[in-house]
Parts: sequence; C-alpha cells; structure tokens
Amino acid sequence: TRPITDRAKEPLFESLRSRLPGARVADVFAGTGTLGLEALSRGAHSCVFIEQDREAIELLERNVAALEARTQCLCWRTDALRCSFRPRGVPDFVPFDLIFFDPPYRLIETLRPSTPLYRSLERLGRSTVSAADAMLCLRTPAASDFAVPDVWQRERTLTVSGMAMHLGGGSRECDTVPRRLLFR
Repeated sequence: TRPITDRAKEPLFESLRSRLPGARVADVFAGTGTLGLEALSRGAHSCVFIEQDREAIELLERNVAALEARTQCLCWRTDALRCSFRPRGVPDFVPFDLIFFDPPYRLIETLRPSTPLYRSLERLGRSTVSAADAMLCLRTPAASDFAVPDVWQRERTLTVSGMAMHLGGGSRECDTVPRRLLFR
C-alpha cells in the first residue's frame, strides 16, 4: 500500500471539513483504510472500503475492529476495476457523498476513455452509486496526465509531497446535477 502522509492528509481533510458530518463514504483502492477511517473519525456516517488485496483487507479489518467501528464499515474484498460499487446489505451506506479513489500510481497512466479505470469512474458517477452533490477525491502523482469522465470535472488542485489533489465539480451521467471532484 501507499499510505497518504499526515502532511498531505491535513489539507485534504481541512478542505472536506464541512462535508464530513453524516457523509456516506467510499474508500476505493482502500489499502489499510487510512482515508476512510480518518473520515469516520471526523464525523462521517459510514464507510465502504473497497480493496482487492487479501493481506491489505485483513489489515483493514483489524484496523476497523481495533477502532470498534464495525457497525459503520463494510470491508468489501472486490476488484474496483470491475465491481458495481453497490454493496449488498448496507442500504443506508449508499449513495456515496464522498468517494476516495486512490488507485496504484501506475494505473493513473492508463486513465483514459475506454480503459477499466476510466469505466470505474463512470460507474461511480451513476445516480444509484453517488449522491447528486457527491465529491470524488482522486490521488495522482503531481505531474500526471490523465482524463476523467465528463461526470466529474476538475476545478482546482492541491499539490503536497509529490502528489496532486484536484478539486472540482461537474454534472451527473444523464442529467445536469452538480457534482464535485477532489483529485488527490
């Protein structure tokens, strides 16, 4: 995993401060859950952690148990490049208000139309998955060149410790409801 540093996490969560209370969060490519757990500690309602790696999900489950946050969390071992982003059994955890999307940096280079990573972002933009005013947080290397689906629009960028955190808004898949995007 590639955990986010405290130096980068602080400005990110400061910018999210007003959105966290009661938020339904998804932590996609969660690793050990640093971002989702931080969101919960700052007042988020719930977090669905999506991670494919067996060892990472085991560590994540131990972190959730140690923090006594099991009722607020779902640790979903699945492939983020193929999943629906609609977990079963937790209807009050969706649609997501805040989505952390933290793919391995090597995948950012493939973030172009028609690629699996791009299609994942399209699925995250569906009205059954994310709320109309959802915010997406995508962490990328600072000097990355990539494309995102029209449902997510960049507005501004924070750069910290060699990573970029892009903030923005956009419109929903088949309608014109404003969306927000925070690329990290």
